[in-house]
Amino acid sequence: MTSEAIPVRIEKEKLIDESGEALFRCGFRIGGGIDQDPGKSPHGYTDKGIYVTGIHEGTPASRSGLKIHDKLLQVNGHDFTLVTHKEACDYIAKYPVLNALVARKE
Repeated sequence: MTSEAIPVRIEKEKLIDESGEALFRCGFRIGGGIDQDPGKSPHGYTDKGIYVTGIHEGTPASRSGLKIHDKLLQVNGHDFTLVTHKEACDYIAKYPVLNALVARKE
């Protein structure tokens, strides 16, 4: 089985919540991280990488070409191969545009 590195650009959507606060939605969930036990992964991941575990329909992530089980290698040039789950979530939440490099098994 081979894997290829694929660039993905996600431009978050700006939404306004009920209190009038701006929120930016990208539309995907992640799992994994160096602080997680891959042996307990419900998806069968064998390493401590950050993986896409869900994508919501009609969101920037679904339109970008991102796929479930893609492994995030970099986001905006930041190395995602040695980050905790929380570090990955915080980094993704920080930026309105995500330029990611993902590994995808074909």
